[in-house]
Amino acid sequence: MPAATSTLSPTASPLAMLRQLEWRVRHAVENVLSGEYRSAFRGRGMEFDQVVKYEFGDDVRDIDWNVTARLGEPYRKKFVEEREVTLMVVFEDSPSLHFGSGAQSKREALLELAGLVMLLGAVNRDRVGFVHASPNGNLFREPVRGRGQILHAAASLLSRPAPAATAPAPVIPWRLLARAAPKHSVLLWLGDFPPRPEPEGWTVMQRRYQTMGFRVDDPWERELPRQDMFAAYDPTAGRLVTLEGSAAEHAAHAAWRGEREAAWRRQFPDPLSRLVVGTDQNRLDALVRFFHARMRAGAVR
Repeated sequence: MPAATSTLSPTASPLAMLRQLEWRVRHAVENVLSGEYRSAFRGRGMEFDQVVKYEFGDDVRDIDWNVTARLGEPYRKKFVEEREVTLMVVFEDSPSLHFGSGAQSKREALLELAGLVMLLGAVNRDRVGFVHASPNGNLFREPVRGRGQILHAAASLLSRPAPAATAPAPVIPWRLLARAAPKHSVLLWLGDFPPRPEPEGWTVMQRRYQTMGFRVDDPWERELPRQDMFAAYDPTAGRLVTLEGSAAEHAAHAAWRGEREAAWRRQFPDPLSRLVVGTDQNRLDALVRFFHARMRAGAVR
């Protein structure tokens, strides 16, 4: 795949930009991820069907020990594969996403990542919906099926106005989300994920849904630039700050980065449930690697 970080034209409409990306997503599904894409989400079935006799080669994790003890021979639980994936995208549009030390802001890169995920669902005939959480108010689109409907839903997400840099952090409507999609749906949370406590009820959401977190990092977040004094705008503080390149600044930055990563790992303990992409990296390539890793793990299990 090409090494460019983005194929989106800044002057094109959201729908036109998504159509630019669609052929690349379709190629990735048909030629790279192939038909195993669904195993990246589903693995073995989740819905219990019945108890059957255990046979050599069956997964020992499915053994029903209560029935086995009662009948004196091994029995296992049989599951039914769900026929479709329901994908709910949660886009947390916080003012800190305005930051960008290069040609593209974190918000632009994260919106592209959200669009790619929704296109992936469209190509695979999944149901896709989204919640856009913003200080300006939340927008909910219930899961829909079909290329045209998903394309228009993705375009409406990409066209949402950015919050003001001085706006407060958005509030995600978790109670609405708990009723928005059926159990075992994929809940994909895209945001900035600063160091903070996990939201109330997050444990319940993790039990109800397959939860994943996607984050976009600017190169300056990974390492402060090593140069002389200069000014930069801090969207979180809402003001210009002067960076001197001192050892104290680098130490404070390293401490913040450590706190952020610790909170990120607590919220998404499974490494295969979280993805971090740089604004200087190709988002589709990163998505393909992410789903390949999940597919390989599903095959091993």
